[in-house]
Amino acid sequence: MVIKDMFSVNFTFLIIESIMIEKIKSEFQKNGKSEIAKQQASYLKNKFEFYGLKSPERKTIQRPFLVKQNLPEKDQAFKIISELWKEPQRELHYFAIELLLKYKKVFEKSDLEFIEELIQKNSWWDSVDSLAPNAVGAYFQKYPEQRSEIIDRWIESGNIWLKRTAILFQLKYREKTDKKLLVYIIDKLKEEKEFFIRKAIGWILREVSKREPEWVRSFVEETDLQPLSRKEALKFIEKKGL
Repeated sequence: MVIKDMFSVNFTFLIIESIMIEKIKSEFQKNGKSEIAKQQASYLKNKFEFYGLKSPERKTIQRPFLVKQNLPEKDQAFKIISELWKEPQRELHYFAIELLLKYKKVFEKSDLEFIEELIQKNSWWDSVDSLAPNAVGAYFQKYPEQRSEIIDRWIESGNIWLKRTAILFQLKYREKTDKKLLVYIIDKLKEEKEFFIRKAIGWILREVSKREPEWVRSFVEETDLQPLSRKEALKFIEKKGL
């Protein structure tokens, strides 16, 4: 009886997952425009396919799927996200990220492994720049004791997207930004030649400069940053004449 009940539950889950995936794919495909798809693919160096949906339209279409009462259980949602991540269309990856973020308040320690998989698969700046401050940022706020070990592992990983995530996860922390940790990360990565790392260092410093311009200016002057990182870090300060 127990085995039968478990089979029934699992089968029901599979049906729900399948229905949700096929429905969102159908809605995206039905509303996509080929010319927009070509432009979007070109913008991302033709690394991904697109249905051809602009962001406001995509968000309107997907909104009913993300309403609280329509959300599946977390384990089930993660399976849906995993399946969507295998699809070639980038809009499905965007939807998968937004579905993931609906569960950030109930992230468990073990969920970081799943988030890491998303960062490392179908990787490009658009997905990583959403996952880093939103998913990883939320995770480390909930489990700050995990940060040191994980950040060190990412820095030494050889994966540029994990390194970029290490730099950017505090992007939305505002006054809660751990500057000591940020300095440590930048010091470890400041000599990287990779564009996305140099750019990220400047970006996070520019964000901090909106609240602490003097600290950022002093840090930039005292640190041997690469030109791109330095330029990006000082943009807000110079624009505002601070």
